[in-house]
Amino acid sequence: MPNLRVRALQLLARREHSRAELQAKLAAHAESAEELTSVLDTLQTDLLLSDQRYAAQRVVARGKRYGNARLKNELQRSGVSQDEIAAALPEAGDETERCRAIWERKFGTLPQTATERGKQMRFLQYRGFSSTAIRQVLRGGEDE
Repeated sequence: MPNLRVRALQLLARREHSRAELQAKLAAHAESAEELTSVLDTLQTDLLLSDQRYAAQRVVARGKRYGNARLKNELQRSGVSQDEIAAALPEAGDETERCRAIWERKFGTLPQTATERGKQMRFLQYRGFSSTAIRQVLRGGEDE
């Protein structure tokens, strides 16, 4: 059975993980909490494990499909600190532009009825876009 560090490196070779994610995945294989903490600390010292790098990678990868609220929520659930989330979010780009791109792919035309408007707004809200970005997109670019 591979030791804890090897198992951690195998997981990190596949994709970036937050410290909390890696800790949860390795907990069942650790002999003690101290051993697990020691391995994670060593990986962070060696710059093999970085919440900041994980947050930046996740924001870039998922930013094309989701708004800042959803990205922030996903990172919080992964155990990333508020400071690292705040530093990573700008890497996704302008939220209104991302919202407009998703809206154009999904709908493409401005809503003609209140029902259509509600449907489009709910879709974009589910994707995690701010109400400000949604309003600007559904106004049809008046603010551009």
